[in-house]
Amino acid sequence: MKDLAHIRSKTAFIIDMDGVIYHGNHLLQGAQEFVEWLSKNNKAFLFLTNSSERSPLELSQKLARLGIMVDPEHFYTSALATASFLASQCPGGSVYVIGEPGLIQALYEAGFTMNNVNPDYVVVGEGRGYSLETLERAVKLVNGGARLIGTNPDLTGPVEGGIVPACGALVAPIQLATNTKAYFVGKPNPLIMRHGLRRLNSRREDTAIIGDRMDTDIVAGVESEIETVLVLSGVTGLADIPRFPYRPKHILEGVFEIPE
Repeated sequence: MKDLAHIRSKTAFIIDMDGVIYHGNHLLQGAQEFVEWLSKNNKAFLFLTNSSERSPLELSQKLARLGIMVDPEHFYTSALATASFLASQCPGGSVYVIGEPGLIQALYEAGFTMNNVNPDYVVVGEGRGYSLETLERAVKLVNGGARLIGTNPDLTGPVEGGIVPACGALVAPIQLATNTKAYFVGKPNPLIMRHGLRRLNSRREDTAIIGDRMDTDIVAGVESEIETVLVLSGVTGLADIPRFPYRPKHILEGVFEIPE
C-alpha cells in the first residue's frame, strides 16, 4: 500500500527518528535526501521522538554529526511532553527521575525540583543510570504515594546492533512490584500528538505521521486521525502488521522512497 503522490501532497509531516532517520549513530538510506526534500518543498516538519534522553539542541547536533542540518525548533521529545503535562497537573512539584539529562533538563525548565524522599511523581525514561538501586528507590516512593509516570510506552528500540529495552520495559518492574499502572505521555498518547500539530501550526487533514512502529507511531496517527506512513526500516516488519487490528495508510521500505 503506497501512494507516493498523495504522501508528497501533504503540507506537514510528523516524523519519528529511531528506525526512520537513523539506527543509533548509523544514518538510514535516503534520510538526508528526505530532509532536503522537505526543506526544498517548503514542508512543515517536526521530528517527534519518544526518546527522552536528549534535548532538541542535542538531537540537532546529533543529526549535524550525521550530515543533516536541522534547527532545534524542528524537534519535540517525550521528555518535553512529559514536563509540560506534569506542569499542568502539579505546578512547582517535585520528581524522582530515572533518566538522562534531556529529561532532567525538561523537568527543571518546567519548574520541577528533584526529590528522592517524598516526590509528587516518579518519572522514568530511558537511561544508563537504571539499576537495582534506582528500581528499589522508585518502588519505595510509589508505595509511599508518588504517582508513576513513564515518558513513553515503547518496550524496545532499534540501535546499530539490533533491539534494546526501552522505557516501557524499564517501567514494567515498578508497575509489577507496586501493583500500579504508569501513565505514559509519549506516543500514542493524543496529548503529544496535539502538541506536535500546534508546533507545526497544521491541521490533521494536511499532516502525515511517518514512523517505524505499529504500536506507537501508527496507532497514534490512527487515533489522532492523521494519515499514517509505516516505514519498514525499524522495529515493525511486514510480517508483524497482521497482528494488529488497525492498518497504516501507506507502507514504505524507508523514507528514501518519498523524495521525487
